[in-house]
Amino acid sequence: MAILEVKDLTVNFGGLVAVNNFKLNLEKNELVGLIGPNGAGKTTVFNLLTGNHEPTSGEILLDGKSIVKKKPYHIVDMGIGRTFQNIRLFGNLTVLDNIKIAHNGSMDYTFLDGILRLPKYWKEESEANKECLALLSVFDLDGYAYTLASNLPYGQQRKLEIARALATKPKVLLLDEPAAGMNPQETSELMETIQSVKSTFDIAILLIEHDMNLVMGICERIICIDYGKIIAEGLPDEIKKNPEVIKAYLGE
Repeated sequence: MAILEVKDLTVNFGGLVAVNNFKLNLEKNELVGLIGPNGAGKTTVFNLLTGNHEPTSGEILLDGKSIVKKKPYHIVDMGIGRTFQNIRLFGNLTVLDNIKIAHNGSMDYTFLDGILRLPKYWKEESEANKECLALLSVFDLDGYAYTLASNLPYGQQRKLEIARALATKPKVLLLDEPAAGMNPQETSELMETIQSVKSTFDIAILLIEHDMNLVMGICERIICIDYGKIIAEGLPDEIKKNPEVIKAYLGE
């Protein structure tokens, strides 16, 4: 059974059909690319999957359970993590604290435990620090643990956003243009990072990206949408040669 199943997903904004009968079956440990021209509806799909928008019609099943009309924080708890086109780190907090905020759902001590600094507080905080530092080490960010997030180089900030999403322990990771603004060297490193994340954490990844070298280089399957509707789906080589995809990107 697919870990994420999307059936006939549609959303209307007034008279505009932003997403039109979108379908997706995302298998466990699969890496799928979602591509399309600017304004095609890609980020709207992500917003529907994460509860930021409510669909007009259609169904979204995560591990067989409907997540339609769930609050975004409930969907995170159920197992969907995401990053954003524009970096949304807490720049005035340390790298470690950015991860710990996302890890907070795993903490079980009470408000009173925290105020009085009772043993349960110290035990859980110590365990959280170890877990979060271990996660940062996967991205070679553990050496920056006590650096302000805003002081990281751009490429490292992108990695931190992915690490923060992983701290919520998702079953499905949504990456929204993770290579935006990166130079070729940073993009190459990002490709390796995404492939490492997929194998290390054994999760499904749905990726929006305009960098076709990245998409063609790491995605096992690609879906192309235009005006909110799927126009092509297949293997990278098939998508690369598809006339509808070429038309959508380049015009007739």
